[in-house]
Amino acid sequence: MVSLNPPVCDFGWKAPNFNLPGVDGRNWSLDDLAGEKGLLVMFICNHCPYVQAIRERLVDDMATLKLLGVNAVAISSNDVVNYPQDNFERMKEVARAFNFGFPYLLDKSQAVARAYDAVCTPDFFGFNKNLELQYRGRFDDQGRDLTPKANATKDLLEAMKLVAATGDGPTAQIASIGCSIKWK
Repeated sequence: MVSLNPPVCDFGWKAPNFNLPGVDGRNWSLDDLAGEKGLLVMFICNHCPYVQAIRERLVDDMATLKLLGVNAVAISSNDVVNYPQDNFERMKEVARAFNFGFPYLLDKSQAVARAYDAVCTPDFFGFNKNLELQYRGRFDDQGRDLTPKANATKDLLEAMKLVAATGDGPTAQIASIGCSIKWK
């Protein structure tokens, strides 16, 4: 496992479109997912310890954002041949087990991860209502620690609340950290 940090936010960069199958049995595009106040595109996977450490809190925070008009989508782009724990059937199991309230999509060709220049899992792309990038930072300051800190920052949640309220993300952002995307 290699820990990587994605680059900082490229403010105003437009979200590339996609059409990917979801664990719910339907295909999803960017237009289907855009929220009234924004969209959070998350590159995650099943086996990454950084993702595993935040799953429950992620589900809660995405429910909060949905109430504010910000939708969310999770995309898994890992090579499922060499990382079978990230395959579509396991994605369905994880989405059910953690009660994902957002679509969980498979990017089998890895074209979407490449279009977004995704680097790691998790890698967060927070867009405003015009689908302009406003946040590319970490979830919180907890890292892989499975025991939540009482005073953990909520970087992603607070940033997307700001995006929902103003259309702009915070100027100060700390890069996410996670496992490298498993390229074919």
